[in-house]
Amino acid sequence: MHTTTKHANRILMLTLSAALLVSPALSSAHASGAKLSTQSIIVNPAQPELGVRVWVNKDPQGKGVASYRIGEQIRVGVQTSEDAYVYLFDVNSRGEISLFVPNGYDGPKGNFVQGGSRNVFPGQGAKYTLTVGGPRGQDRILALASRVQLDLSDIATFAGEQGFGSVTVQGEARLGQGLSDAVSGLDAQDWVTAVTWYGVGVQGQGNPQATGPLTVLTPAPAQPAPTEPSQPDTTPVQTQPVTSIQPGERQDGSFDSVIQDAFTRTRGAEALGSAETYVSRWGTGVWQKFTGAAAYGRAVILHADGSSRAYSVHGRILERYLALSTAESGGTKPPTRLGWAAGDEKIIPRNLYGTSGLYGFFQSGALYSTEKYGTFWLVGDLLKKYQGLGGSGSFLGFPNRDQYLSNGGWAGDFEGGSIRYVNGTYVVTRK
Repeated sequence: MHTTTKHANRILMLTLSAALLVSPALSSAHASGAKLSTQSIIVNPAQPELGVRVWVNKDPQGKGVASYRIGEQIRVGVQTSEDAYVYLFDVNSRGEISLFVPNGYDGPKGNFVQGGSRNVFPGQGAKYTLTVGGPRGQDRILALASRVQLDLSDIATFAGEQGFGSVTVQGEARLGQGLSDAVSGLDAQDWVTAVTWYGVGVQGQGNPQATGPLTVLTPAPAQPAPTEPSQPDTTPVQTQPVTSIQPGERQDGSFDSVIQDAFTRTRGAEALGSAETYVSRWGTGVWQKFTGAAAYGRAVILHADGSSRAYSVHGRILERYLALSTAESGGTKPPTRLGWAAGDEKIIPRNLYGTSGLYGFFQSGALYSTEKYGTFWLVGDLLKKYQGLGGSGSFLGFPNRDQYLSNGGWAGDFEGGSIRYVNGTYVVTRK
């Protein structure tokens, strides 16, 4: 484990050494009644009145359908039905574990939360951010709530000014045993656990080349909380109703059949996850947002007014598409240089240079995306020339920057060469 002291501009890499999966052969006969579980390490079979739920900012209902890129920031929400102390663990698909609540940065209240209130970590104005580490796969967050403070000294240690605890147990059995020991002296009504999952997909641009959960310590500005009502909800956690929005559903209860058809055509929940908004207006058309599934990333299905066919856009392609929209119109309509989606996003297999990526086709242009280079737009006659040569499968390979103006004409740079507009024609050059 690598640690830093409590300075705002340093990085704390929480590379920990045990899994939240528990050996089924391990027994746990404790006074608290704790049972080991492959889903949450320990569960309380007594079903106490104390309740807890946990979610991440991309999945406010806690359904376990969120997806993040490596290096993307994440925020975690937790709610208990009664006043309690909460302990939050993160585990990646490799079984590396971090304990990020309690920590030395969350102020005098620390990990104490009021019953019925929604609490977010990092909170507004916190001096740290949580960043998703690798590898790809499915990660989980375990929330343990207790009516009294727990002694986790057999699991984690805090040294000096170290802001985050170091998990000290090695192996699945010792972690499960340590948590069971921590609650062994409690009445079965005094503690409870909950788990949520999230997918970790491809690595984002400019992110550190590292694996394991990362916590970046920065003087973070105030950030919006996960999508939750601002007023506390006093409804008991276990009985809180969950509203499920259907693909193509409008807020008035009617349905957009074009979006429904696109959802079915693009493998539905397997690739898009579940709907997180109703169908709503966007520019001169409509769209619906989806949570995304695993490495695919968050998604939308959209179409212009009067169109008989809608298309899906997700992941890095969607991020760049929306960034161009925001820069041009504040995100109120599709970016002019690309227009509406004109085809479903496609996966492009490895080319001559061993590079694979994604392709998004739009009315006026295209977006090509790779982990190696990033996500870039091409339009007009330069795009036609590029695709006429075979696109990313040709000797040119993938673009490594956006199309740009050079000497009064458009130019494009690629893995294996370039395209330049010279004397009224496009000239292709190999590297």
